[in-house]
Amino acid sequence: MPLSHRPAPLHDLALLALRVGLGVVMVAHGWQKWTGGGIDGTAQGFEGNGIPLATVAATFAIAVELVGGVAIIVGALTPLFAVGFAATMVGAMVFVHGGSGFYAATGGYELVLLLGIVALVVAAAGPGRFSVDHLLGRKRSRSRDAVAA
Repeated sequence: MPLSHRPAPLHDLALLALRVGLGVVMVAHGWQKWTGGGIDGTAQGFEGNGIPLATVAATFAIAVELVGGVAIIVGALTPLFAVGFAATMVGAMVFVHGGSGFYAATGGYELVLLLGIVALVVAAAGPGRFSVDHLLGRKRSRSRDAVAA
């Protein structure tokens, strides 16, 4: 049975599980950067990897991973933060892991590739019904219905 023909609650539970898993990983990565030197320490590490505008990139990465990770978990501004996280994974692949082969065990891009793809899937599929985005969307549509009546 194709996924598109699955019952809606199962589809929404799968999206919830995917969001929570991705969000937890995002928060863990952001927390590691924040507690491991903050923006300045992360920027120094980014400079060492040849990442341009290292302070801007560090600020972006930490914000997307910490704030965005929590937002992804609850399903708020889901596509925005998912695309932002995918962008950070592209940067990690290009500047940090790309030259180390495929496997994560050798410092390769295996994990960042998977995380980036998962983030893009979450952005494309949306958060599902068990999300803040869905609740806010329903409130807006109810408001429009009330105004139209």
